[in-house]
Amino acid sequence: MTRLVPRMLLLVLAATLALPVPAADVPYLTGRVVDNAEILKPETRERIGTVAKAHEDRTTDQIAVLTVPTLGGESVEEFANRVFAAWKLGQKGKDNGVLVVVAPQDRKLRIEVGYGLEGSLTDVAASRIIRNVMTPAFKSGDFDRGIADGVAAIVAQLEGQSSAAGQSATFADTPGESQRKPAFEFEGPDLPWYLRILLGCFIFGIIGIFTVVGVMTPGMGWFLYVFLIPFWAMFPIIIIGPRATVGLLGLYLIGYPTAKLWLSRQPWYAKAAAELRNKGTATVGGMVITSGGSSSSGGGGGFSGGGGSSGGGGASGSW
Repeated sequence: MTRLVPRMLLLVLAATLALPVPAADVPYLTGRVVDNAEILKPETRERIGTVAKAHEDRTTDQIAVLTVPTLGGESVEEFANRVFAAWKLGQKGKDNGVLVVVAPQDRKLRIEVGYGLEGSLTDVAASRIIRNVMTPAFKSGDFDRGIADGVAAIVAQLEGQSSAAGQSATFADTPGESQRKPAFEFEGPDLPWYLRILLGCFIFGIIGIFTVVGVMTPGMGWFLYVFLIPFWAMFPIIIIGPRATVGLLGLYLIGYPTAKLWLSRQPWYAKAAAELRNKGTATVGGMVITSGGSSSSGGGGGFSGGGGSSGGGGASGSW
């Protein structure tokens, strides 16, 4: 009997190890950029979405980007093909869709190409974009540049522009913080105390509500964090003056992410985030939210595939 117990334990352990690892779920299509691995900055998602939408407006080609933490043991080719089939990228009859999949924990990526674009974005061209544009940036930990430049190179290849390997201007040269206006001084108006109270209730009530919603909501919360910075930087000046506004802005810049990171460790928050990724909707505090407005999508909400399909064309890579 004593010898039988260890043998039974070994059999149970062997059976457990033999169980297949569950494949990664196909996420809900929320936009041209679905950043489930949360490796992209909000502004990067928006830039990629804008580039992809502009290309679609010109050509009807649909380009989508998906990041997932891990493939769950599945090959990147099989996973990309499942996602492409579920999302139906490209127009029906044209099959002109492109899917970029990045799994950072597995260090795998793939460019999946629809039937109709295999002549323009060949396997060789896709492999060159992965090798020359995307993986060098990934090796240095810069997912923003690698994915943004990869999408720019795909667009350049599809539109017959110059060498795909050199298409980095879309990300690097986008007007941003380098185009700053000169600093200025501002003195708030001399308002009576009762008018300050009324305006304060109005201003702080509105931006306060959006701040609370952003902190408590998975997905769009980080987008709202960036979106609300100008409001916290300007509107309070009317009520409390510029010096106090600077302090309030600093409190917002530190307090918002601190509160959000703390909430992200709560079970209800993790559950809501998972429901958004897999179902497209979630309930937070009695409020129903949809992933159409979440920060994991870029380039316009309401994006959906047009019925296209892929035959496995494209290229894969690792770093």
